[in-house]
Amino acid sequence: MPKTKKQLIVSGASPARAGDDQRVEHTETESGAMPHVVIVGGGFGGLQAARALGKAPVRVTVIDRTNHHLFQPLLYQVATAALSPADISAPIRHVLRRQRNTRVLLAEVTGVDIAGKRVLLGERGERSISYDYLIIATGAGQNYFGHPEWARYAPGLKTLEDATRLRRQILLAFEAAEMESDPDRQRALLTFVLVGAGPTGVEMAGAIAELAHKALAADFRNINPHSARIILVEAAPRILLSFPAELAEKARRALNRLGVEVRTSAPVEAVDENGVVIAGEYLPAKTVIWTAGVQASPAGHWLQAEVDRAGRVKVNPDLSLPGHPEIFVIGDTAHVEENGQPLPGLAPVAMQEGRYVARAILQRLAGREPAPFHYVNKGNLATVGRAWGLLQIGKLRLTGFLAWILWLTVHIFYLIGFRNRVLVLFQWAWAYLTFQRGARLILYPERAGSREAMPVTTLD
Repeated sequence: MPKTKKQLIVSGASPARAGDDQRVEHTETESGAMPHVVIVGGGFGGLQAARALGKAPVRVTVIDRTNHHLFQPLLYQVATAALSPADISAPIRHVLRRQRNTRVLLAEVTGVDIAGKRVLLGERGERSISYDYLIIATGAGQNYFGHPEWARYAPGLKTLEDATRLRRQILLAFEAAEMESDPDRQRALLTFVLVGAGPTGVEMAGAIAELAHKALAADFRNINPHSARIILVEAAPRILLSFPAELAEKARRALNRLGVEVRTSAPVEAVDENGVVIAGEYLPAKTVIWTAGVQASPAGHWLQAEVDRAGRVKVNPDLSLPGHPEIFVIGDTAHVEENGQPLPGLAPVAMQEGRYVARAILQRLAGREPAPFHYVNKGNLATVGRAWGLLQIGKLRLTGFLAWILWLTVHIFYLIGFRNRVLVLFQWAWAYLTFQRGARLILYPERAGSREAMPVTTLD
């Protein structure tokens, strides 16, 4: 069992200054101390790993730059005013509060000192946390395929901040159109373009269509929200590439019934503040939403590792970093292949990887080598608007109301916390019966400089 540094805590001492952590760390070592597992990221993979280690003979530290776990599959419902941010998130400290061997730090990780086995915190890495085993589960952001300048005009949907910003933008578009007298500008305000027709793009397109055509239909006097155009754009020949072609075609027809225009084989060539160029055609649109692919976190740079085109770290079959069996990379940050194909960036993949890595660490501590990771695909689910879903589990393929009910059941089951499950179930039932959306709040960002960063003062 590895030796772990023993720390001297002085009651009432002031927080360490930059560099003081190194002086504090160089103290007496103690043979037999529990090994320290550091988990960077409190998403699906990181949280599952932490939970799986809750009763293990290890110390666990979870580091995340936000204080909450986020149920990302339902972010689009926050962005379209169906749910509130608190309905799909839970404080990480609260989730792990009963694990006596686990602590949580709110901090920004900026690097990894592999030789010194330390995770670096702060802009210049002025603070650090030592580890015996490291799990990187830092997720991914949007991939603009070489055009980062498009992010200003086509925001993505990865965080609660993204969702509330998009909700504000969508609702303000209707408010601005209500006051606009010029028909061309009004049409541009009521045109919503979604770039990327994976599950997120499909689900959000359907949700915006229902928001415009149902929830807002009777709320305005100068405009008819039903006239809003929702356009789903995909560069590939069809939508929902992760689903069988026949299910994807049924989903396309379901979107058409909701009033969504679906354009396939139509790559986006430019985006600006007034619209988007799609396959050579300029389309005036004040709201463009990016749902077309992801770019992994900078973890590959931290680890000086080989990465794929999306920045995902290429890992061993046991999800460890080549040459470093003490470092594991999981979730959207990892490039994992099975049957010659990379695993998709889905929550079930990250969750299974998190549980696997926890077991692998315990096996290594027991002197055994873990078997290679194997993903068990339990199926694909998606929804298109109200009361219509699609499901694929092995050879079973299902569409319509029953698939939607199964989609609801699975998402309720995986939500964190009893309160969230009850609230989301109630909101969905209310929306189904009344077509109303109770989270139609336009919130403005705080003034610049009003929020101060929280310093990290708790170290090993």
